[in-house]
Amino acid sequence: MDKISVIVPCYNEQEAIPIFYKEIVKTAEELRGKAELQVLFVNDGSKDASLAEMKRLAEQDPRMKYVSFSRNFGKEAAMYAGLSYADGDYVAIMDVDLQDPPSLLPEMYRIITEEPYDCVATRRVTRKGEPPIRSFFARRFYAMMHRLSKTDIVDGARDYRLMTRQFVNELLRLGEYNRFSKGLFGWVGFETKWLEYENVERSAGETKWSFWKLLIYSIDGIVGFSTVPLAIAAFLGVFFCMVAFLALCFIVVRALLFGDPVSGWPSLTSIIIFLGGIQLFCIGILGEYLAKTYLETKRRPIFICKETNVEKAEEENE
Repeated sequence: MDKISVIVPCYNEQEAIPIFYKEIVKTAEELRGKAELQVLFVNDGSKDASLAEMKRLAEQDPRMKYVSFSRNFGKEAAMYAGLSYADGDYVAIMDVDLQDPPSLLPEMYRIITEEPYDCVATRRVTRKGEPPIRSFFARRFYAMMHRLSKTDIVDGARDYRLMTRQFVNELLRLGEYNRFSKGLFGWVGFETKWLEYENVERSAGETKWSFWKLLIYSIDGIVGFSTVPLAIAAFLGVFFCMVAFLALCFIVVRALLFGDPVSGWPSLTSIIIFLGGIQLFCIGILGEYLAKTYLETKRRPIFICKETNVEKAEEENE
């Protein structure tokens, strides 16, 4: 019988974990006789009782496993840790807040076993209940990534997906420190089937993704999967050099023909400030790429596991 490992990253989700457990148990019943379900909670340095909830569930249900970090490393690190510890024939990633409906899992399993796909992924076709400004910038981000990157990143794509063991093994080979999983999923290739569904409200708690965090995350995605911003910086440099040369020719000709009265200092100041801003913008782009390179060269671990009840991991650490 096939084994499905379900990776569930958690950060301060003590209210959502019991609700998620009830739903995932229903899904396990639907899959009974077809596949065995194992849930791997990843505690991303939660400050509340999330870990205690995981341990309580693990005591009453042997299918519940957990990996707990030494501190908060972020969702990307939590997903990578889950992939590292999961030993199922198929591996799924989903959020604990039920915005990724567990009820879709049986259909995802049917598709991946009966049709020629290596991954069954999900995407939201609506953003109902989401702040309008957040939805607007999210759509602009996906549109920008589509133009800037060769990696296939679908609008509305979620991290919620079911993958074959081969797909997961290839993901694990990408051990980069600065991770943007939506891009990594597309970069490894393979055949992917997309399931569409409407946006679902959180079952409990509040989102941990503020607008600022999403903005930083989007910048990570652009820097990680496109060098176009560097080309833009170079283009701006060449363009303004040409403009400066033409302006210099104009000034010289005007001085020869009409003299050189001192005037126009306000416009000159504005131009200097404008060009200074362009220079700082380009330096910022270069700095962003340099910072990512700097972090990669440190070779720090993506996460540190403090405790776990996954037997395989314990054996490897001994």
